Amino acid sequence: MKVAVRILLSVFAGLLGTLAVALGLIASDRPVADPRAASGEGLAFAGVLADGPTDIPLAPPHRAVMGDGTELGYRRWDSDDAGAPLVVALHGSGWHGAQFAALGPALAQAGAADVVAPDLRGHGLDPVRRGDIDHVAQLEDDLADLIDQVRAPGQRVVMLGHSSGGGLVMRFAGGRHGDRLDAAILLAPYLQHDAPTARDTSGGWTRVLTRRIIGLTMLNAIGLTQLNHLTALQFRFPDAVLDGPWAETVTRAYSYRMMTGFNPRRDWGADVAALPDFLLVAGAEDEAFVAQAYEPALSAHSTRGQYRLLPGVGHLDAVDDEGTRAAIAAFLAARP
Repeated sequence: MKVAVRILLSVFAGLLGTLAVALGLIASDRPVADPRAASGEGLAFAGVLADGPTDIPLAPPHRAVMGDGTELGYRRWDSDDAGAPLVVALHGSGWHGAQFAALGPALAQAGAADVVAPDLRGHGLDPVRRGDIDHVAQLEDDLADLIDQVRAPGQRVVMLGHSSGGGLVMRFAGGRHGDRLDAAILLAPYLQHDAPTARDTSGGWTRVLTRRIIGLTMLNAIGLTQLNHLTALQFRFPDAVLDGPWAETVTRAYSYRMMTGFNPRRDWGADVAALPDFLLVAGAEDEAFVAQAYEPALSAHSTRGQYRLLPGVGHLDAVDDEGTRAAIAAFLAARP
């Protein structure tokens, strides 16, 4: 009996110690009020902003109702081909579905696909809670709901994602809804902070609250998720975005659960292995990730990938590059 009591006390003391360390780490690492990028730093948004909100509605024109009753806004571009696949396009971190305002209609007009681009939960013009979700798997659940509502009977489903959106494609493939996918397209995808493709702070794009993330991870390891709403990641948008007409649509920070749910799992190789046939496209001059490392990193976990590096192209500009459109069109045409 005394031995059992000592064991229980030892376990309790260990938990208290873990709790104390975790809370100390969380409290010692706080978000800053304005993490914007200085001139010439971070990601290059010039190409993204070229078509601006004078040409693109800030609010998506279509709505889908998720399983919990929340409405999810999305943009849609339909082809005239009844046999075209449905491409569900996922934007990168901090942005929204208007990122595909050039690529979406281009693919539709070419008859390559019907394209749907949602503002993921916590993003866009008027989210319920900006930069946050209710639980780690909620983005995956939302995408399953969206696919079930917008796909035509028997229509093939291809999920496309840029940057963190590409990471979410991998997570979706490796999760419980992955059987909905027939193919995937990854545009300069995020893998993990310690993957071979990683650059420090994603080329100046992110402000990572490292100590806070470690503390929250410790709490989650012992089943405590009550603080997962706390900010864990901030994005360094430039003045051109934050002082321009797109300012009210951007998301400048993520909670721990949003950050986690928007990424591949820690064992990102398992998510890659779960992908169906996929195409990966990245700019050879990507400033956020080491583009040349994609093929050796992913091919170690899957033989289903095709890879294309675009000479002279950076991270954000890869979405709208003509080489990207051509590669996607050819990839989709080869899968009748």
